[in-house]
Formats: sequence, structure tokens, C-alpha cells
Amino acid sequence: MRLPLLQVRDFRIAFGATEVVHGITFSLEHGEKLALVGESGSGKSVTALGFVKLLEGATMSGRCLWTPQDEVSLAAVSSDEIQTRDLVKLKERDLQAIRGQEVAFVFQEPMTALNPLFTVGDQIAEVLQIKRGMAPEEARFEVIRLLSDTGIDAPSRRAKAYPHQLSGGQRQRVMIAMALACRPRLLVADEPTTALDVSLRGQILDLLDSLQQRYGMAVLLITHDLQAVRRFADRVLVMEKGVLVESGPVDQVLNRPQHAYTQHLIHSRVPRDVLPAQANAPILMQAKDLRVTYPVSRGGWRGWLGPGRFVAVHGLDFELRAGQTLAVMGESGSGKSSLALAALGLLPSAGELRIEGQRWSKRSSQDLPLRRKVQVVFQDPFSSLSPRMNVQELVSEGLRLHAPDLDDLGYLRRVLITLAAVGLTESEFPGLLLRYPHEFSGGQRQRLAIARALVVDPQVLVLDEPTSALDVAIQKQVLELLQRLQRERGLSYLLITHDVSVVRAMAHQVLVMQAGQVVESGTVDAVLQQPQHAYTRLLVAAAHP
Repeated sequence: MRLPLLQVRDFRIAFGATEVVHGITFSLEHGEKLALVGESGSGKSVTALGFVKLLEGATMSGRCLWTPQDEVSLAAVSSDEIQTRDLVKLKERDLQAIRGQEVAFVFQEPMTALNPLFTVGDQIAEVLQIKRGMAPEEARFEVIRLLSDTGIDAPSRRAKAYPHQLSGGQRQRVMIAMALACRPRLLVADEPTTALDVSLRGQILDLLDSLQQRYGMAVLLITHDLQAVRRFADRVLVMEKGVLVESGPVDQVLNRPQHAYTQHLIHSRVPRDVLPAQANAPILMQAKDLRVTYPVSRGGWRGWLGPGRFVAVHGLDFELRAGQTLAVMGESGSGKSSLALAALGLLPSAGELRIEGQRWSKRSSQDLPLRRKVQVVFQDPFSSLSPRMNVQELVSEGLRLHAPDLDDLGYLRRVLITLAAVGLTESEFPGLLLRYPHEFSGGQRQRLAIARALVVDPQVLVLDEPTSALDVAIQKQVLELLQRLQRERGLSYLLITHDVSVVRAMAHQVLVMQAGQVVESGTVDAVLQQPQHAYTRLLVAAAHP
């Protein structure tokens, strides 16, 4: 009789006296694709890391029975515990033989998980040499094969690249190749598609599906993306505050949810609640024939003639009016972020770009008044907020630059008012001003990033993928906050996103970019409901598989 690959029985995880995972029970079959879903803080990642004791300072109890054998009889299991091992009881030395070799992880953010000082090929080769005892030359050939298996073009050349030289999708494929290096029985994919655009998400899910079949491994997909669950998984477990509240086949759970929390996740869509666009509102930001280029090295004899130029944005025109949201939509590499950096005056550009009639001068002292008018909220607040500064220092930093005449009491008052405006108060978060970013959840950190931008009273916010790393419920909260702030303060947003649902909830006007060019533009209703260009139709269709 074939036993499940993993049997979890009354599994609990605690940090000190605080229990965060409360007696969960489930099984994972050989070769099964199981999804574990829930909001941030629900215990998904902690549960997966707890199986193999990768949680510093945590205590685990219950049972996690690991049976990697293909065929095991019940008699053998009961009489010989070598056949089935309890991961909770294993010592560190025994767990080291399982980690990476029998159970491998693909983490959420490859740019953080990969070492920036080593090439991706060297990092994969290190796993092969340590875990599989390969010689350096043998490992080098295996690295190329693994990269090829994950669909990376020119694998021998990509193996020599550093993480920052690869796109987001390529870095995620490298992480998958590294995880597959030892041909594990179980691949734990922790939010592998969170920060990717809809097209890349589909590619990574299709890749995981094909590799799962080729290697015959089980996959535990940890995600808050219900569309990914519907597309990929066989069964789904729903987790809330450390408790499994619902489980079953994907179609049953997502189409006929029984638990109120599952229903909440499925219906956490952001309603559109923005004021109508005013056609005669003042123009705050205007671009005409905007072009952004980067120098690139050229191989061969051409390199002697100097660097080449890569055109990231081709002759773009747009207007952003007061109180309106202009969404720039497209896949990774379409030129969205280059446009955002040019709009912020952080990237050299050609053509014309004006903020209330003024151009960026590239001189810090002259551009200071414009910096106050145009602020930015980045995609990942954990990276954009300094971990060494507390809340008071983070939020007041820009204010001290742009309003030097205020005294300390004035700074404190403005900081508290702004924090309250984004839903962060001392009553809810005791000691708020002295807390550091790591002491907040993802949604709370994004509110903090918004407060940091708002405190100087800007007219335009550049929102660079402000919700892509958040689960659906937290995403809804942040977007509702941005909608409210726009209504109350008359803010204008330049919204950079690949998420069609965010565009539908927030935008008045839309630009669709592909390969640095605008392929379609117009009102949000016209572009999303009656897309004219094939690329726009592809993006809209990919959002509703």
C-alpha cells in the first residue's frame, strides 16, 4: 500500500508562549499539487518552514510523517520507523540531509534569496557539489541542463550572469532550477508568482506543472492568488490565523466555498469608488515625444566604437490632470518602470516632460520644489523603507527637507496627522513612532510608505506596482485607502501596474505599453471593455483565465 508522502497530524508552532499554528492536520500524496492559501499572517509560510525546522526560535509539536518511498506496506511502516520518519522528532543532522535534497523551496522574492555577489550558475553548482557530490566540471554541465529544463534561453550564457542582470521571470526560473538540482520529492513554492505580471505568472505555473510531471514530484503551492490555485492545483487548503478552516478539491472549494473566510477571500474584489474625471482640470504632468534610452555594451568589433543604446521608451505622449489617475499597463520589460523613473526625474530622458509647466533641471537645488510636488510609492516597502529608521524618522525625513522652518513639535504633529490619514494610530499600534518596518505586516508597511510620501503634501503620486506583493484582502484595503485619499485631497496618480483589476478599480485613463511603445490608450472603459489592440486583448484575457 502506498502511504502519503507527508502526513501532518495536530501540528503546532509557537514562538515563546505565543502559538501561531494551531493543531493543523492534512496529508499530501506523492505527485500531488496541493495549494495552501490565506491572507498575510495566516500561517502559510510558517507552516511550510516548520516542517523542516527552518524557523529560528520556534518550537514545533505534533507529527509530520515523511514517507518518500514509492511503495510502502502498512506492516513495514508500523514495524520499521526507518520507512516513515517524523520530521518533528528528527535531529538537525538528519534534517540537513532532507532539506534541499528531499524537500526543496522556491522562495517568493528571488532577488533577495539569490546572492548578488555570485553568478547564478555558481550558486546552482554549489548545491550540486554539496548535496550530490559532483565535481566542478560535472556540476557546470548539470547547471546548463537545469537552466535549459526551466526554459531559460541561452543557458550557458545566462549561467554566467549575476542576479541583477536577469529579469524577474528569469530569476524565478533560476530559483526553480536550484530547487530541482537534487530532484526532490516535494517542491515547496512559496508565492512564486506574486510580483510577476499575468503573462509571466502563467508561464511560471505552466513550467511548474510540466516539471512536476517530468520529475514526478509533489508540489505545495503557497499563495494568495486564487487564479493561480484554480489554474494549477488539484486540492486546496484554506488557512486563517493558524487554523485550517476548509479543504477539498479546487473546483469544490473555490466554486462552492462553505466557510465564511473562504467566501471572504473569493469575493475580496475592489469596488470602483473614484470621482469622475474632470475634462477641464489643470494639467499637472505632461509628456511629449518622451524617450528613455540606456547605454548597453556591444560585443565584437562594434564594442570598440562605444556602447550601443537600448530604447526603453519610444516617443510617448500623455497628460495627467488634477484629481485623475493615469494607469500605465503592460508586462515586465514593456517600459513602465522606465517611464515612472523619468517622470520622477530620476532617469535621463529626451523629449519634453513638464510638471506644472516646469522641467526637471537635473540640479538638486532647482528640482527641490518639484520633488515636493511629485512623490513615489514603490512596489516593495520592505526594500524601500530603511530598516534602521523608526516610523517617526521615516515619515519625517522628507518633511525636514521640504519644510525646514517647522520646529520639532510641528514635525511631530504633521507626522501623526499623516499616519492617522493612512490608518496607523497610536491607539491601535502602541509605541507606533518608535517601531521599525519589520514590526509591521506587508499591508501596514505599504500604508507607512504612503504616509512617507503624503507628509509633504504632494500633488502627484507615482504608484509603482503598489499592491502586487499583497494578498487580495490587503490589496483591497490599500486600494480603498488610495481611492479615499484621492477623493479627499484631489491627488493625481501615475499608476504603474500589470494588474487589470487594479486598473479597473482606480484608473480614469489608460496607456498600454509593449516593448517601450504605447499600443493603445483611452478611457478605462474603452480600453478594458472594448480593447482594439491584440496585445491589450491578451492582457485582459490573461486576467480572467
